[in-house]
Amino acid sequence: MIPATTRQRDGKSRKITALRISPGSRYARKKIPSPTDQDAIIKDFSLERYKYILQQIHVVNENVYKFLAIYQTLASTLATAGIALFIGYRSWNITPTITKSAIIGILSLISAIGLFTVLLICIGVLAWLDYRREECELTDRIVYVGFRKKPRLGNFFRWYETYIIIFILSSLLFMWWYAFWRILPFVK
Repeated sequence: MIPATTRQRDGKSRKITALRISPGSRYARKKIPSPTDQDAIIKDFSLERYKYILQQIHVVNENVYKFLAIYQTLASTLATAGIALFIGYRSWNITPTITKSAIIGILSLISAIGLFTVLLICIGVLAWLDYRREECELTDRIVYVGFRKKPRLGNFFRWYETYIIIFILSSLLFMWWYAFWRILPFVK
């Protein structure tokens, strides 16, 4: 029992006692949502899910630029170290064999970073495709069928990820080619 006071119209207070019913008791009334309430709940939930999907698509898109920035920073730093090694190996009294091995090691490290970046971008594309598929299914149920077209892999030439991957792979190929054609032959 919970004591409470109420104020009457005449200004006098009167004590009343209220019975507290716990939500799990058999006296508690369970509200069964009406069809209108259920529709509102479904729409609210769908809207929140749609916002979440769009936010995740945005995050996946941003991650590509972060991965590219990390690759560019590490590749530039390591390439600079390789060039510095090539230029200064004689004055540092480093043998040509060690210099060649170090340059190949630096190129291998740059390649590992580049290939890992390409892998992360490909995983991001797969996640993006999955979120877009889920977005299309949600809009087909809530708005109307065909509201959003499903993504097609045939449109890969329009995705910026494609060109970032091409840039990374071509820069790796160029570095290896340039090292074996212009740098390593001159280490004597």
